[in-house]
Amino acid sequence: MSRQAKGLAALTLGAIGVVYGDIGTSPLYTVKEIFGESTGIALTQANILGAVSAIFWALMFVVTLKYVLLVLRADNRGEGGIMALLALAASAVQHHRTKTILFALGVFGAALFYGDSILTPAISVLSAVEGLSLITPAFTPYVLPITIAILIGLFLFQKKGTAQVGRLFGPIIVMWFLTLGTVGVWHIVQAPAILQAINPLYALQFFADRGAGVFLAVGAVVLAITGAEALYADMGHFGRPAIRIAWSCLVLPGLALNYFGQGALLLTNPAAVANPFYLAFPPDLLFPAVILSTMATIIASQAVISGAYSITRQAIQLGFLPRMHILHTSKNESGQIYIPAINWALLVAVILTVMAFKNSSAIAAAYGIAVTGTMVITSILTFFVVRNIWHYPLWIAISATGIFISLDVLLLASCSVKFLNGGWFPIALAILLVIVMWTWRQGRQVLLGKIHDDDPKMEQFIQQLTHSDIPRVERTAVYLNANTTTVPQALLHNLKHNQVLHQVNLIVTVQYADIPEVPAEQRCEVSALGHGFWQIKLCYGFMQTPDIPTALSLCQLPDFAFDPFTTSYFVSRETIISGHGGAMAKWRDELFSLMSRNAGSVVDYFNIPSNSVIELGSRVHI
Repeated sequence: MSRQAKGLAALTLGAIGVVYGDIGTSPLYTVKEIFGESTGIALTQANILGAVSAIFWALMFVVTLKYVLLVLRADNRGEGGIMALLALAASAVQHHRTKTILFALGVFGAALFYGDSILTPAISVLSAVEGLSLITPAFTPYVLPITIAILIGLFLFQKKGTAQVGRLFGPIIVMWFLTLGTVGVWHIVQAPAILQAINPLYALQFFADRGAGVFLAVGAVVLAITGAEALYADMGHFGRPAIRIAWSCLVLPGLALNYFGQGALLLTNPAAVANPFYLAFPPDLLFPAVILSTMATIIASQAVISGAYSITRQAIQLGFLPRMHILHTSKNESGQIYIPAINWALLVAVILTVMAFKNSSAIAAAYGIAVTGTMVITSILTFFVVRNIWHYPLWIAISATGIFISLDVLLLASCSVKFLNGGWFPIALAILLVIVMWTWRQGRQVLLGKIHDDDPKMEQFIQQLTHSDIPRVERTAVYLNANTTTVPQALLHNLKHNQVLHQVNLIVTVQYADIPEVPAEQRCEVSALGHGFWQIKLCYGFMQTPDIPTALSLCQLPDFAFDPFTTSYFVSRETIISGHGGAMAKWRDELFSLMSRNAGSVVDYFNIPSNSVIELGSRVHI
């Protein structure tokens, strides 16, 4: 086997472990929910065939056609995920209002993804542990405590990173899908009539028979495709070929066989509707099945939690969230990161969700809205990519994405039927997060405008130094400045209070491109300003973590060698004073002020050595 083939095989194994953990655990609860009390669907042969057919064609149409064949092509320099798609779609849009709408959609989609990151661990782990009740009812009182204990352990483990156990994920999930397929085949052999469900007419008849209750039926079928967004979100880690191979060769066959097997079980034993997944196993294998299911759901949860870290970093780089402390957990994989603030916030939210909903069936109503809402936004953004980035004619762009948008809207509407029964949760959470993200973005724009409105221009300031007798010291000063045309606030404060300039002054501006990664050779842009001043622009992609000292050491300045031991970093910290009649409402001013006070340190975020920092503060009224 060639080295390239071995590399693809390793990536495929990793993709099976990380990408497909979420959708792979859907058989735990999907069929049970379709025939649950909330849908009112009778357990007849026609309905069993129709439900299984609906699940199968949902997997084929939504996952295979939409995500595997279409959306995976819409990569942003190899990276996926809704924020990467947003950056790609917005990059070719010139109309300001259209771009604003796209950003609003993308931010709302990201907010819904956070809801998914809360609901996936809750429903997955809880549904797996509920299998203990089938072994003996004596376990029932312990389902919630055991679930919460597993979740606490899962989130405590996050700080160690996925690198240590990543190689274990693939084999476990491979075993999971092989088990799904094997159990499915066993029951299909006993009731081969279930294979009639391959005919899509059974799915159409199933929905037609529902009448006014069709939305409840569709909302339950949606649970089979939860996790489809992970195929796109994790594309940067494993690549398009590995994800497609894993889906076609293992994941889709394993899922399809298991769903057909559960349908075959219900044809021969209608009483198994209480929990068709676990009751498909022989009694002697029930406890091992619970153990394997729990391991699979933990891995599925791990994947979506890691996705929350990634989308947070992208949101920070794109200016929608304040700086946070980010830890890298792998020397080899830049995407393996840990954000403590997000981790503990998710843990609290997941535990509260489990305690509030108490069982997986109750969570299912909320879960569907979070998933389908993100799907709708992904389809809309994909249209702009097909039209503006790939430059296909309008009729092709509409044909390629219009049918998916229509289907996603139908799925979202179906899940919204349960809005009052828990579906409100991800929507309320998303609205709250959108308010936070938009307030931060707009607040930063207002703040920078207030700071730089009266600042002297850099060019005029340099000219005035021609006749200046300000003393100079033999060191290097680095000033961070968001505006490339004005004098940094920290420099003005340094002159005012210390009345001294350094021999070499580097005015550094960090910029973020609408691409995942900027090559190191394109990182630094240097301009000589004269009189010992240099303008340095450092450019990073939204998937990269900036490191200013390392970047400066690679910059080429004539007759100058960067020495970290003779360099001082001057940082400006603003204290926000909210007022009346500003660009934002008073309560949003207060919210922005609160976020600004609790934002991560610029020193840590840019990896600046703390013993070389001089921080100068100012009060800014907004």
